[in-house]
Amino acid sequence: ADLSAFREKPSIKVLAGVLAIAFSYVLGWPMVGLMGIISIKTGNPWFTVVGGPAFYGLSHLVFMAGMVLSGAEYSLIFLRWLTRVTMEALMQRFGT
Repeated sequence: ADLSAFREKPSIKVLAGVLAIAFSYVLGWPMVGLMGIISIKTGNPWFTVVGGPAFYGLSHLVFMAGMVLSGAEYSLIFLRWLTRVTMEALMQRFGT
């Protein structure tokens, strides 16, 4: 569970997928929070009622598109590495 597969130069398709995944995080909760702030400032709750779920749903679609573009191979490698790092940190913190 290492990142050795990432030593190769990624294709444009993989880079576009990773950028889409990163952009989906900007569309998620930050935009829902912004809709809440706009809703409070304007006194119109419909910004949050409609805009919040719309941006959150859009972020899921962008994330899924990024996963399709970047491919399952890189996603699995990254998730295995993330799992290993997380487990090592938990074992170090709570001792085993």
